[in-house]
Amino acid sequence: MCGAAAATDATRCEHCNARLATVACPSCFGMMFIGQQFCPHCGGKADRQDSSEQAQPEPCPRCHADMEAVVIGGSKVRECPKCEGIWTDAETLRQICADQEKQAAVLGLPTPLPTNEGVEIERQIRYLPCPVCGDMMNRINFANFSGVIIDVCRQHGTWFDRDELRRIVEFIRAGGLDQARAREKQNLEADRRLAEADRFLSRHGASPVFEEDVRSSAFSAVAQVLFDLMR
Repeated sequence: MCGAAAATDATRCEHCNARLATVACPSCFGMMFIGQQFCPHCGGKADRQDSSEQAQPEPCPRCHADMEAVVIGGSKVRECPKCEGIWTDAETLRQICADQEKQAAVLGLPTPLPTNEGVEIERQIRYLPCPVCGDMMNRINFANFSGVIIDVCRQHGTWFDRDELRRIVEFIRAGGLDQARAREKQNLEADRRLAEADRFLSRHGASPVFEEDVRSSAFSAVAQVLFDLMR
């Protein structure tokens, strides 16, 4: 519109406010300009095409524009041309996560977990409707500690606002899912120990151990003695 230079992560021109033509990268799902051969975020080669399937129109949960059915890499998703959010069904998301874990295992590159610095925080939390059934979706912190809050309809799929899927891909490539599994394992072990402590105390007529007394960076001294005795 005006010919001014634009940043690679911009969606609108900062001078004339014209919307810039961007699409999602097939590798990291970051936004890149139409016509770019390689993604400025990860260097992946552009690979995007319109879906050949005749899909029923579905409204964007965020801005209500009709989403476009596209194939990004090998993933069939719906993309909002206005707010640049992405909608995936459950199976597609599982496949994306599995593919990213495989790539991380093959590359074996030790990368730090991404931070949320510079990420725009949603000031006014708003629950979004599922574009398929219309029910309000649940807001979930992906993998419980990624810091990326996604909107999920357990029956139909997941909504990602602009750049949220890219941040999740970075999280997975940095080994975030492995750390999430390790945390879940620790929580299950804490639950098991808590149940054992409660059974031990109930047999001896004592008060049960409260969960907040046990779930901490280290078990309390009293709880640890009880667990040692039970062994």
